[in-house]
Amino acid sequence: MSKLTVSQVKDLLKTIDNLTDPRLASLVTDSRKGVQAALAQHQRWVKRRQAALAAFHQRFNYEHSLWQSGCQYVAGMDEVGRGPLAGPVVTCAVILDDSFDLVGVTDSKQLTRHEREQLYLKIVDEAVEVSIAVNDRETIDRMNIYAATQDAMMRAVKSLYHRPDHLIVDAVPLPFDFPQTTLIKGDQKSISVAAASIVAKEYRDHLMRDYDRVYPGYGFAENMGYGTKEHLAGLAKYGVTPIHRRSFNPVPKYL
Repeated sequence: MSKLTVSQVKDLLKTIDNLTDPRLASLVTDSRKGVQAALAQHQRWVKRRQAALAAFHQRFNYEHSLWQSGCQYVAGMDEVGRGPLAGPVVTCAVILDDSFDLVGVTDSKQLTRHEREQLYLKIVDEAVEVSIAVNDRETIDRMNIYAATQDAMMRAVKSLYHRPDHLIVDAVPLPFDFPQTTLIKGDQKSISVAAASIVAKEYRDHLMRDYDRVYPGYGFAENMGYGTKEHLAGLAKYGVTPIHRRSFNPVPKYL
């Protein structure tokens, strides 16, 4: 094994996903600095991977428990866009099964934009079903943001082809006749809620980037409608757009 070049050692390590592989034994005694550096990097990678796998399986606990209790279809639910000054609120319901294997699925806020984009496509491909519902700013202003969020969540559930036996909802209990578990920070505790958070965020982010082209000057492509310095400067300079929430301060100030 020690006769391998450092480059060959690195290639070999790419094929080993644990720290007990017997092929590692001879590399440990290899005195070359390049080999030891590659081993140290590989060890860090394996430990990160093991931690990610453990966290992934932990986030499946609620789903597994419900499946074992007889629930065939469990829908995870989340929303994006309750806090911005502009744009819609987007909700998503995702039904998964136990073959779902996207280890990277976690709270969407912990992921980079590129990671979310890639996972969005894979979630839609691997999920049993995905349903999205949107309420625009007019509905938000008419109903208030909390009621508009609940309304969109319930429509997302009712639009599912597979009727859920149980819902796992992030933070917002829903006033209708579906058995449900409400979790604080559910996107960190439930894999189906995490998947829903990623889909909802990607969907809304794409909408806001489209709005940025329609209403330039507010920074919607970057701030997604939240009240950043650039956004407030745009309000002061250009005024209120049709997608600004009139019921959210300080928007009325610029009408």
